[in-house]
Amino acid sequence: MHQYRGKLIVHTGSMFSGKTSSLWKEVNRFKIAKYNVVVFKPRMDSRYSKEKVVTHDKNEIEAINVDNIDDIVEYTKTHDVNVIAIDEIQFINSKADHFVKQINYLLEKGFTIIAAGLDMDYKAKPFQLVKELLPICDYVEKHHAVCAVCGNDAWVSYRISDDKNRIQLGANEAYLPLCRKHYIEKMNEKRLTELQTTYLDKNRAKKNTI
Repeated sequence: MHQYRGKLIVHTGSMFSGKTSSLWKEVNRFKIAKYNVVVFKPRMDSRYSKEKVVTHDKNEIEAINVDNIDDIVEYTKTHDVNVIAIDEIQFINSKADHFVKQINYLLEKGFTIIAAGLDMDYKAKPFQLVKELLPICDYVEKHHAVCAVCGNDAWVSYRISDDKNRIQLGANEAYLPLCRKHYIEKMNEKRLTELQTTYLDKNRAKKNTI
C-alpha cells in the first residue's frame, strides 16, 4: 500500500452515509498491512465515546482527542506514525487556510491521511474545512445515506429540532437524511410553521396591550 504514501483520502457526505464506517475500514486495512496508524477525533465529539471513534453501527476504534490541527502535527513529531486518520474533520477547531497548510505539510512529510467529515450543515451550507480539503485531496468518495421519506440517495442532514446553532451534536434522534426534494419541502414546512407562530405571537401581544 506504499502507493498511498503522501496521499490524502477524503470521505464526505451527509450523516448516516457511512463516512466513519469507511474510515474504520481503511484504518483496519492499513493496520493489516503493518502500518502504524493513529486515529484522531475532535475533543468536542463525545456522542458515543470520549476515547473512541464509533460508527453508527457500533464498530469502534481507539482515538486521540484533539482541539486543532496543530495538536496532530505535534503528535507526529514525537511518535512513530505512517497513517493519520481524522474523523469528523468539520469540527476541528482551526482556520481553513491554516488547516490546509498543515495538512499539506503532513503530506509533504510522507504521511498518508484519511479524513472523514460532513460536507454540509443542516442548512445545506458547506463546512469550510471540508470545502477547502476537496481540491487538494488525491482520492475522494461522496457517500449517500438513504432518504428517510422516499428511499432515494440522501443529499443533506435535516435537523428535526428547532435549535438554530450551527453545531448540534446528535444522531437519529436529532437528524434525518433527506434527498434534495424532500429536504426543500421539509424546510419550507418549517419556515411556514415559524411564520405562523410569529404571527400568532404578535396577535396575542396586541390583544394583551388592549
